[in-house]
Amino acid sequence: MAGLAPEGSQFDTKQYDTKMNELLSTDGQELITTYDEVFGTFDHMGLQENLLRGIYAYGFEKPSAIHQRGIVPFCKGLDVIQQAQSGTGKTATFCSGNLQQLDYGLVQCQALVLAPTRELAQQIEKVMRALGNYLGVKVHACVGGTSVREDQRILQTGVHTVVGTPGRVFDMLRRQSLRSDIIKMFVLDEADEMLSRGFKDQIYDIFQLLPPKIQVGVFSATMPPEALEITRKFMNKPVRILVKRGELTLEGIKQFYVNVDKEEWKLETLCDLYETLAITQSVIFVNTRRKVDWLTDKMRGRDHTVSATHGDMDQNTRDIIMREFRSGSSRILITTDLLARGIDVQQVSLVINYDLPTQPKTINPTSISSASNQSVRTLAVTNFHFRTSYVSITAPFANNRPHTSSIPTATHQLCDPSNFLSLHPQTHSSITSLSPPISTTTHIIETDVDHRLCQPANDRHR
Repeated sequence: MAGLAPEGSQFDTKQYDTKMNELLSTDGQELITTYDEVFGTFDHMGLQENLLRGIYAYGFEKPSAIHQRGIVPFCKGLDVIQQAQSGTGKTATFCSGNLQQLDYGLVQCQALVLAPTRELAQQIEKVMRALGNYLGVKVHACVGGTSVREDQRILQTGVHTVVGTPGRVFDMLRRQSLRSDIIKMFVLDEADEMLSRGFKDQIYDIFQLLPPKIQVGVFSATMPPEALEITRKFMNKPVRILVKRGELTLEGIKQFYVNVDKEEWKLETLCDLYETLAITQSVIFVNTRRKVDWLTDKMRGRDHTVSATHGDMDQNTRDIIMREFRSGSSRILITTDLLARGIDVQQVSLVINYDLPTQPKTINPTSISSASNQSVRTLAVTNFHFRTSYVSITAPFANNRPHTSSIPTATHQLCDPSNFLSLHPQTHSSITSLSPPISTTTHIIETDVDHRLCQPANDRHR
């Protein structure tokens, strides 16, 4: 496998690691890149006309910072490393790069994309189909929990791109149902997540089955040592577009948390919010499958239309539930972090962490992405005793100074995204009643998540 240090190469491994560490530790820049070209519009990127039609039809109007720097080098066939959170545009970056380079007269797999979960792989497949709608692209998702024979049948008929999870993709390669000799582009999406799930050996095995001269793209929220090892071992002079973890920004996302003093009051607070806010659709994250079932029963008992999904359900059932939610059959989706990386539902306007995530990676609300780039509001419902945990979880995503607001004011602001612009960072006001049991205990705080967000509100009305 040809990479940065093929046999006989003079590549300096230590120098590469030093340069990568410099990029990751450099202060003062939000976006750090070794590629200088920036394109302010999609029209100036030299993309095929039918690809541009797909991009605009999907809802993109102006390229994000990641798009501006990442699409063109990928289209030019360069190896690319991009560190970016969900919602910043990395999926559209590598999808556009793949679609631009495909030979549509050759109906064989030319691009391979790996993702850590079935849900994310299937979402990438949908994005690829949508962006390539006017190009006639043929895409297939090879994921666990689906029919092996059906995968083999579809691959035999021919596809341009395969998106899948490491286990099923490796199985298809091993069975020679997926030919590797024509593949010229290979993408690892959410590389850090794949490595944390123990897919390192399978990723290495897949690399060994691919052609030696292949374009590689690595996309990741963070760059742990294992991910850097992959970039060093298998990539050739990659373009590096790295965002330091402490500077990851969540455009279009406004974040709040509600603090209640007792765990048993969280359900009442949640229901009060749904009665107060004008919400199209929302997603609620909890920490356990049992909590999914419990909260679903409680919400349905209060006449809310609720869908629920978690890892104990088979793949077919989960697919049906997600289709129903996307169609608008239900207003609320309750799930575990099964879907924490990748839900593409345009109507979702509110994301709620009913339980505090146990790790920083699962609190990221931009896992709910929208093609229309609409404003998304997020809430974390927690109690006083877990403030310390909330500080440690949210600290990596620190950006702007938070402030507290009265609940009636805050709920009006949640209903009207334009009101976010009128909030002043130094505003602090006491909390008023939303419901009788919560009148003296609930705090609602708006933040772009900062380690200071847990400062107590004015207590004089307690």
